[in-house]
Amino acid sequence: MKNTDNPGHRAHGQQDPNKTGPRPKELVEGTFMGLPVGRDKTVVDPSEVEKLAAIGCKNTEIANWFGITEQTLRYNFSDELIKGREGMKISLRRAMLTNAIQNNNAVLQIFLSKNFLGLMDQPTNTDDAKVLPWSDDDLDRETDADAIEQTTADNSQEPE
Repeated sequence: MKNTDNPGHRAHGQQDPNKTGPRPKELVEGTFMGLPVGRDKTVVDPSEVEKLAAIGCKNTEIANWFGITEQTLRYNFSDELIKGREGMKISLRRAMLTNAIQNNNAVLQIFLSKNFLGLMDQPTNTDDAKVLPWSDDDLDRETDADAIEQTTADNSQEPE
């Protein structure tokens, strides 16, 4: 039974015609292109799968979004999943390089040099990369030893 005595009381979904502002939206039926997948033939747009993969969504999240199983998603949209994830990696790599080079981000430059160029904090311990085995003390000892040898050689060459 409707209450017509109270003008402020309206049925759900009705708006006061005297009120200004945006009107509530009504749902309408529409169609979109996609592939029918699964037993219930759920229509899934391949470009949407790729977009969700490109922002890092996991397979389970994408499958739940469309209301299909993860197996159905992998079987029907493996190319879109790969393309989206590879696009994300490329975008991330581009952003990292831009941040490192144009913004002179030293931390990111170090990270990239270690990962892409193979540079390390620790020196390698291979035979060909060892530090040379002398110091200034060694040089002084060699000079003293050379002087002793020269003196010995000079003394042995003196006529008797």
